[in-house]
Amino acid sequence: MFAARKSWLRAFSATSAVITVSAGVLLLSTSAPASATPEIPASASAYAVPQTTDLPTIAADTALHNHSMGSQIVRVEGDHSTPATDAAALLPQGFGPGGAAILATVSGMDVASYQGNVDWASWWGQGKRFVWTKATEGTTYTNPYFAQQYNGSYNVGMIRGAYHFATPNTSSGADQANYFVNHGGGWSGDGKTLPGALDMEYNPYGATCYGLSQSSMGAWVRAFHDTYYSRTGRWPVIYTSQSWWNQCVGSTQNFSSTVPLWTARYASSAGALPINWGYYTVWQYTSSPLDLDVFNGATDRLQALANG
Repeated sequence: MFAARKSWLRAFSATSAVITVSAGVLLLSTSAPASATPEIPASASAYAVPQTTDLPTIAADTALHNHSMGSQIVRVEGDHSTPATDAAALLPQGFGPGGAAILATVSGMDVASYQGNVDWASWWGQGKRFVWTKATEGTTYTNPYFAQQYNGSYNVGMIRGAYHFATPNTSSGADQANYFVNHGGGWSGDGKTLPGALDMEYNPYGATCYGLSQSSMGAWVRAFHDTYYSRTGRWPVIYTSQSWWNQCVGSTQNFSSTVPLWTARYASSAGALPINWGYYTVWQYTSSPLDLDVFNGATDRLQALANG
């Protein structure tokens, strides 16, 4: 994710032509979003992002403060995944709600503007059945590829959701939750829309915890959590790593009774979880060739998460 992205940006700074990536399944079809507005399912129409006529390249897009999910976890903690650990990640392991053993998993992924216009049929053919797409960062950035990614995945049959990259030092949790919902991060009870995800990770701009104490960070997340629920009727998913969460939030707030945990660890197991959570719902297990995830349960449980 992180190293590969830098090479993508160098390519984009030199040309706006179509990119070909040697890892054949990683398809970046154009340097700008599709010119036509994609067809939006009626059930998702409230969450469409307005199209822009001045379409940025990915390099310009990044200059607008755009960081993908896990980019800073890879930067700080590294990616130790291998083909062997990736295979192990897809096998049932650990426990779910009530301590029940997990007997099945569902394969998925997450994307941002770095993936451009995604070939969703290809990923569906590779067994991916769910995706979260980056919608927003802070209160200034929206993903120019969001409509193609969000609606394209829906149209091939995936269960999809949106995520928000938090910058807790720039505005309140409530303001960022509202910005997220207003720009693609809402929820629809159509059976194919996952609750929005809050991406909490290392600060790409400075101090690890954004200059906030554990209690202040916990309060910021609580404000986002409560505002998102008041706007959508669903609690958000929280994406984080055990190391970042324990350092920056700690035990100051407990979200385990309401929030599904999406943990990040690039190895053969999900490892130790953030404070207060007893099990994970989603695990991001590699960032190569892009972010790949596994749902901790069978398809009917993934459907239940979408249904609310």
